[in-house]
Amino acid sequence: MYAVIGAGPTGLATARTLQKHGLPFTGFELHADVGGLWDIANPQSTVYESAHLISSKRMTEFTEFPMADSVAPYPRHDELQRYFGAFADRFDLRRHYEFSTRVVRIVRAPVGESGWDLTSERGGVPRTRRFAAVLIATGTLHHPHQPALPGPFNGRVMHSAEYKSSAVFEGKRVLIVGCGNSGADIAVDAVRQARSVDISLRRGYYFLPKFVRGRPIDTLGGLVKLPRRLKQAVDAAMIRLVIGKPSDYGLPDPDYRLYESHPVMNSLLLHHVGHGDIRVRRDVRAVQDSTVRFADGESGEYDVILQATGYALHYPFIDRGALAWPEGAAAPRLWLNAMHPEDDTLFLMGMVEASGLGWQGRYEQAELVAAYLRRLAERHPAALALQREKRAWRGDRVDGGFNYLALDRMAYYVHKDSYLRAVRRHLRALGA
Repeated sequence: MYAVIGAGPTGLATARTLQKHGLPFTGFELHADVGGLWDIANPQSTVYESAHLISSKRMTEFTEFPMADSVAPYPRHDELQRYFGAFADRFDLRRHYEFSTRVVRIVRAPVGESGWDLTSERGGVPRTRRFAAVLIATGTLHHPHQPALPGPFNGRVMHSAEYKSSAVFEGKRVLIVGCGNSGADIAVDAVRQARSVDISLRRGYYFLPKFVRGRPIDTLGGLVKLPRRLKQAVDAAMIRLVIGKPSDYGLPDPDYRLYESHPVMNSLLLHHVGHGDIRVRRDVRAVQDSTVRFADGESGEYDVILQATGYALHYPFIDRGALAWPEGAAAPRLWLNAMHPEDDTLFLMGMVEASGLGWQGRYEQAELVAAYLRRLAERHPAALALQREKRAWRGDRVDGGFNYLALDRMAYYVHKDSYLRAVRRHLRALGA
């Protein structure tokens, strides 16, 4: 029996692929239903009322379960929650899960025994069971990374994880710190309610429109494969042609090439900056009471500071060492971002990010793990060859030659095409 922790997109993909390969499993989910962060009713959800996909539905959906044609190209969170519920219904996945159940602790079985002892808790009642393998699929966007402000602030400080509605900004002077996709979305939201909206950036970003000529931007191109540097140059030139440079709007230009960090899928921020609805600020250097001083010497007065500073990987129920997670590293050191190099009984699902990977990419990662577990039990030659390959792995990233920025959130970033080639090569060998 295998354990799957989580019933969000990656957890459901993991459950479905184990099911396809005839592997018995028990699922554990802290919330009362499937959907993970996309269920805004989930107390652990970090989505907000205006949240939509930042990739289009056709580039994100599970291939074996397409979204309906009636669903918008960039669906809202409630539509996605219905989609995951329908996915779970279609493949009868809910019956495998124990909902409203917290995983408290996972420890390796005593010396001389195999597997993992998993302690769960439901209604205050703990229960410990032995599993042959554990597949952790709790996601990467639920534990806020919230750096301390450089000084005392007498207004409200919040993280984007807490944000649900722009009503919190009504009549307030708002500073958004950070300009990833959530920061840009929330800044645009704030314009509707706030007295003023400023956004603080440490670095430049590439901003991409969601639509070009009426089509989702991520569905364009890809038919002609270009060398990496040429693709970066051509795509960056196309973006400048369509929307200009960030500095045309008063934003800092990025000092790195396109695709070396995740782009911001939001042209509305540029619209509001260009109309004066949002004021651009540099990095925060000091805070005193209601005053914030920035790196360029300017300052502003604020009632609310919202930190859109991202998330940290967080698996509190298991020791870091068991996950091959070096001290001080931003992410575990896993082969293909999922498999422990030396251990065939512990897997971290969905700890992979790439432009355009979608849920299908994570589904294929899960299918590789399921196929490996099945074939390894059969002592299939392809599984033994995969085992040797991952044990000989020396930590190289599947980056396709891209020089990704040295940021914590990029620590598990991969190049989509290179990653899927590697996954599919092994799936073919395993006969999946």
